[in-house]
Amino acid sequence: MVAKSKVRETGCCKPFNPKPWDKKTILMKNRLFLKAHVTSFFHIPINFGSVMVKSMDFINKNKLATKTPFMMVDESGLFGSDLFIEINEPKGKIPVGEYVKISGTFLSRVYEGPYSKMGEWIRDMDKFVVSKNKVAKKVYFFYTMCPACAKAYGQNYTVILAEV
Repeated sequence: MVAKSKVRETGCCKPFNPKPWDKKTILMKNRLFLKAHVTSFFHIPINFGSVMVKSMDFINKNKLATKTPFMMVDESGLFGSDLFIEINEPKGKIPVGEYVKISGTFLSRVYEGPYSKMGEWIRDMDKFVVSKNKVAKKVYFFYTMCPACAKAYGQNYTVILAEV
């Protein structure tokens, strides 16, 4: 019997397991997120990396990090998007920041490949939502790892979450 080789972690983003996310219904009740804004040009992020670094520095400094990192991006416009990074409830003095609690029912699908396929993935997600006799109120994107880690792991997963 051949032993399964373990993926060597990068030390940055953890390897992503798509099984718990693909074709699932996810219930969120008052999940707490740190909110940040990313500047974009026709949906192409300009300062995503620096916003992530600044946000993660804030989260780590204030001991707000969750065990399993989860974030959602609301591609709200051509020139910007809102980034929501899940955090633990602050203990003691609440650090200054913009926080949002999100509740709802979400359908999720996992896609793998280059971001140039995003339009195809969104159309497929729309079909998935309709197949469940639901209507999407809002759509979020969960980019599971940074580009360097996606390259290192050889897989670039994106989870699309439709609030229904």
